[in-house]
Order: sequence, then structure tokens, then C-alpha cells
Amino acid sequence: MAQSKASNVDDYLTEVPEERRVVLARMRQLCHEELVGFDEVMAYGMPAYERNGTCEIAFASQKQYISFYLMRSDVREAFEERLAGQDMGKGCLRLRRTENIDFDLLRDLLKATAARPGKIC
Repeated sequence: MAQSKASNVDDYLTEVPEERRVVLARMRQLCHEELVGFDEVMAYGMPAYERNGTCEIAFASQKQYISFYLMRSDVREAFEERLAGQDMGKGCLRLRRTENIDFDLLRDLLKATAARPGKIC
């Protein structure tokens, strides 16, 4: 999906294919549950979660996969073992097969992000 022009996350979700919409809606729900005190915004054409104006988490439907952006290097380092073997860029977890998404891992990453502010990559 090209960068979305949606003005809010509800509109963003209507743009994605149905099979991805279900997964992205679940990711959004996890963010709402775990990122208490964060603001949900659209940033760079994707849903993002900010604390004090700083984006720490985002997700997006890309052409070949779903991206989960974890902008906190300290959280990535703390989860190095659990992230081993995942398709991970500098700050992006690429989720290529929706049926294989580890939502427990995503929840734990969100909990660790919410626990305290940290350095953004």
C-alpha cells in the first residue's frame, strides 16, 4: 500500500484488504490496551502512537508484509533473544505471514515500551 492519505486510523483501516484489516485492528487494540497515556495519530501515512509528542510505535500495511515499527532501541535490545529469527530491520519488524504473527511478543514489546520513556532510534 502506498503511503495513506487517511486522516485517522479508522479511515486507514478501511483502505487495507480485509485479511490485513483484521490483523491491523488486533494490533490497534493491543496498542490501546498497553499504551495507556499515548496518543493515537496518523504519522507518515500510518497509525502511530506518541508519548509527549514523540512517536514510539507504529504499524502499516506494506505491499509484501505488515510492518510493526518499534522505535525504541532499548526495548529492541531487551528483547534481542525473542526477536532473533524474526525479519527485523533497524526499527521495523516485518510480518510477512499474518497467520504466524506472535501477538504475545507484540504485547510484550508494547508493555516494555509503555513502562518508561527511552531513546528513539
